[in-house]
Amino acid sequence: MPNSSEFPVIRPRRLRRTAALRRLVAETRVHPADLVLPIFVKEGLREPVEITSMPGVYQHTVDSVRKLAVEAARAGIGGLMPFGVPAVRDATGSAATDPDGILNVAMRAIREEVGDDLVVVPDLCLDEFTDHGHCGVLREDGTVDNDASLVRYAEMGLALAESGADLLGASGMMDGQIGYVRAALDEAGHTDTGLLAYAAKYASAFYGPFREAVESQLQGDRRTYQQDGANATEALHEIDLDIEQGADIVMVKPALPYLDIVRAAAERSPVPVAAYHISGEYSQLVAAAEKGWIDKEAAILESLTSIKRAGAGIIATYTALEAAAMLR
Repeated sequence: MPNSSEFPVIRPRRLRRTAALRRLVAETRVHPADLVLPIFVKEGLREPVEITSMPGVYQHTVDSVRKLAVEAARAGIGGLMPFGVPAVRDATGSAATDPDGILNVAMRAIREEVGDDLVVVPDLCLDEFTDHGHCGVLREDGTVDNDASLVRYAEMGLALAESGADLLGASGMMDGQIGYVRAALDEAGHTDTGLLAYAAKYASAFYGPFREAVESQLQGDRRTYQQDGANATEALHEIDLDIEQGADIVMVKPALPYLDIVRAAAERSPVPVAAYHISGEYSQLVAAAEKGWIDKEAAILESLTSIKRAGAGIIATYTALEAAAMLR
């Protein structure tokens, strides 16, 4: 037997001995108010339809979105992030700026139900509304016209601000989008409408389920404007530009494959940092749980904690309501 003096004196395990001790010394905590729930509202639906590749997530009617908004407010989560699925699409995404288009109608319905009890962050992008599925206006050669797209973003942003948006989720990854939309909002008197910039939105393989959810018409990819997954310095440059142009919040998307970017953004940003725990991240977690390979609840909390630990103060996640119930 070794002498007892040879045993360790410093024993970090002491503080892991019970659940109460672990709670007491936890360095990172996720709170329901940190979470934002992305939701899909489809024009012409009679009842909610479950999304095949996202079990537990639905395309909603305007009426069911009203009920979901009330549920979200009662759950104490931070906000909602609505995406519209229109009945008719065209080359310029005209339904996006129609006051009676599905996203604007849903915005007003949510605001009527919950007032200011939730932060509402509609998606400011054309991809759900275009018949080609790209995030902007196309030139004759089929490439995305950056500056013509900015004009449409400004028009869409004004429509959403007038429908009651708190923040606009500027997700198009066009150069100068934040500055252009900010100027348009201010000129129209919407100085209180904020901008959540998808500042580092990567061209990811994990977007597939989302594209089913919005019935995307995209052919090809978005690699000419979304961030290259090989690059970190470039992403930080994008983040800096959006902050300089007036972003109120900057976001990294996806979350888990890019936690290094979340951390780097948090270390340099003077504004809050968000991360989007996206559809493919959600779907692989749910699929593994359905196979019995992982504990779903534990995996959800571990995933969200890792995103928060990396530095995201705000997390957009399809698990928001389920996680809020567990956290309570």
